[in-house]
Amino acid sequence: MTALELLAPARNTDIGFAAIDCGADAVYIAGPAFGARQAAGNSLKDIQALCSYAHRFGARIFATVNTLVLEQEMEQAQSLVRGLEEAGVDALIVPAPAVLSMSTRLPLHASTQCAIRTAEKARFLESLGYGRLVLERQLSLEQIKSIRDAVDVEIECFVHGALCVCYSGECYLSEYLTGRSANRGACAQPCRSLYDLEDASGKVLLRNKALLSLKDFNLLHRLEDLTDAGVCSFKIEGRLKSESYVRNVVKAYSEALDSLVERHPERYCRASYGHVRGGFVPDVDKTFNRGYTELFLDGQRGQWASMEAPKSMGEYVGTVARVQPGAVQLQAAKTGLELSNGDGFAFTAPDGSIVGFRADTCEGFTLRGRIPQQLRMGMKLYRNISAAFERQLEAAKPVREMDVRVEMHLAHGTLSAKAVSEDGREASLSVETGAEAAREPERMLQSLTEQMAKRSGHYCFLQPRIQVEGTVPFLPISAVNSLRRELAAALDSRPVLARPLPKGTENPAVQAPETLDYKSNIANSADRALFAARGTQNMEDAYELSHRSGVEYMRSKYCIRHELGLCPKQGKVKAAEPLLLRNGKQRLRLHFHCTTCEMTVE
Repeated sequence: MTALELLAPARNTDIGFAAIDCGADAVYIAGPAFGARQAAGNSLKDIQALCSYAHRFGARIFATVNTLVLEQEMEQAQSLVRGLEEAGVDALIVPAPAVLSMSTRLPLHASTQCAIRTAEKARFLESLGYGRLVLERQLSLEQIKSIRDAVDVEIECFVHGALCVCYSGECYLSEYLTGRSANRGACAQPCRSLYDLEDASGKVLLRNKALLSLKDFNLLHRLEDLTDAGVCSFKIEGRLKSESYVRNVVKAYSEALDSLVERHPERYCRASYGHVRGGFVPDVDKTFNRGYTELFLDGQRGQWASMEAPKSMGEYVGTVARVQPGAVQLQAAKTGLELSNGDGFAFTAPDGSIVGFRADTCEGFTLRGRIPQQLRMGMKLYRNISAAFERQLEAAKPVREMDVRVEMHLAHGTLSAKAVSEDGREASLSVETGAEAAREPERMLQSLTEQMAKRSGHYCFLQPRIQVEGTVPFLPISAVNSLRRELAAALDSRPVLARPLPKGTENPAVQAPETLDYKSNIANSADRALFAARGTQNMEDAYELSHRSGVEYMRSKYCIRHELGLCPKQGKVKAAEPLLLRNGKQRLRLHFHCTTCEMTVE
């Protein structure tokens, strides 16, 4: 039986609580430092509270310690890891070997910054003791399966959210352009910037386009394909996203995983317990996205770029039929479209920028409010905020409950009750009922059944089975409610029987690389010592790039030439090369590696 895990992001603990309530089996979150998102740090006290809540359902909390740790920061990192252990986190997500020696208890997950895209790299990381590998996003199902077959640890894959254009952990463009290192948690997101594309003669082929910006990932309907390939953890990107975004996306994927388990109950189960009940109907089209892509999952190229819209445009709602002061008339793109007061809209201005505005009122397809001057007739309009949907997300919050089966026995003045939670914990209690017989035995039993079949804390007590010997005694409602609460407290006193995670087993027999370059992200003496002990001869400091020449700032499966129909394999006439990206005074050279079907920016 394979346990399937839905792994959700959390900028803060409030979002972490929301993710658990909407069906996440695990949440990844940063502590106060080394979290790869400088705007998403959390105190150890808050993380401890989130761990306590998640563990009620057998859900797990993973802490991200996924920035480069410099030599002078080793002691601080060690202290953080100890604090995370004490807070109750279940695993650490780490990219660099230095952290491997910092924890004696916690399983370690090799983060996406490790750029795992080959079986050889996967085997080496497994040999270091990682219990889980978070794979590169630009892989096909076939490549994922080959890695799965090569190792004996858990495989985690991203399934939804924003996409880096480069191989994860190997992007140095932000650091080159702005001095802000992505591997230190300070990415300036140059892949979302606007560029001109020039050929070798200086001719501008495209002007003011987000040429390195990809659409967002969406594999909602491919989960079964991923499980067949050996994936057991499905990760949602978004540690800077809003609570409404996380609620919506988590609930959508949780329902999809539940459906998969229902179709194959003999093969799969969820990695945590509890049932999400009530709440809103999720719709990933109504939340932040740049358009969606399945990227290279089927081993084929498609239109992956969002160069017209590097920000969230949302759903296409129609074209502008008329513009007048304070109002816009829209020609709807589909029947049944409903707009609401407060909806947010976006469009692409003539200069290539994305302009947004809110409609104060929507009367049919007439939008009234502060209309941007750049809006013209014939422009495409998108809705990136559905006010009605956001209100529904806020008002109709789901509840997560753990089912409890109850058996009750009434005999000789004693009521005995046994409760069994869905994860297998048991609690038994007995109370004296007194000698007074119920005047209406059937109604008394009905009342007992109704009062026991209620919610206590996060437990949903199912309708009990009641066995009666002799007369039915009179039972005050308050006594029955107290019994139910005491059973819930007794269950809480026993830890949830969570499904185990692997720790990984160090295997020194796997050979380390003979040499390492700057892409290995070796930033301290502990990293260097680990590789040196395994035979690596040459190691360079990954962090210092300013003195290097000929550095490859990013490598990607995405190819601008293919995206624009200029690839020789497409039978088109290619532009005079080299092709260059220009952003102000900055010029970046593109190289196309046809044998591996990759593009680099240098």
